[in-house]
Amino acid sequence: MALKATIYKVNLGIADMDRGVYAEQQVTIARHPSETDERMMLRLLALGLHRPANDEQGSLEFAKGLWDTDEPDLWQRDLTGRILHWVEVGQPDEKRLLKACGRAERVTVLCFSASAALWWSGIAGKVSRAGNLEVWRIASEQSQALAGLAQRGMQLRFSVQDGTAWVSETLGAVEVTPVRLHPA
Repeated sequence: MALKATIYKVNLGIADMDRGVYAEQQVTIARHPSETDERMMLRLLALGLHRPANDEQGSLEFAKGLWDTDEPDLWQRDLTGRILHWVEVGQPDEKRLLKACGRAERVTVLCFSASAALWWSGIAGKVSRAGNLEVWRIASEQSQALAGLAQRGMQLRFSVQDGTAWVSETLGAVEVTPVRLHPA
């Protein structure tokens, strides 16, 4: 018998002073059986860090990245279906990234784990010409601390200022400082 996804309900509050984005959003996120709490929380972090200021050109939504190789983890599509922003969480290979760069106006990767530096050193030269690609690294200590906040019903608050995000929940708070890898 196949395992089913675990459903998490999140009340997400965003106060991004850097971009002037302030929002409250109810989110339902399905955690795939093969996905860890750490990766799921990074998908939520990506939503908090990249939510558009308004939804006039479509909202940033969870896609089927774990189930469908033609979709990212999150994306923003306009009303015509054109992909404005493609967001990957983890360490995608260069072929997937270059394909995404050809399909979307903007591509963002949030990589994490202790092997992120090794992954990036292996593909940096192969994706260096992608002008619409941003790659950010989250320190493994920070991503693991985020995983500690995961619970089936969450009241997450994201405060972003000067490139640092403070993520808080009733279980505690975590400071996350993404480091830009590309463009350097």
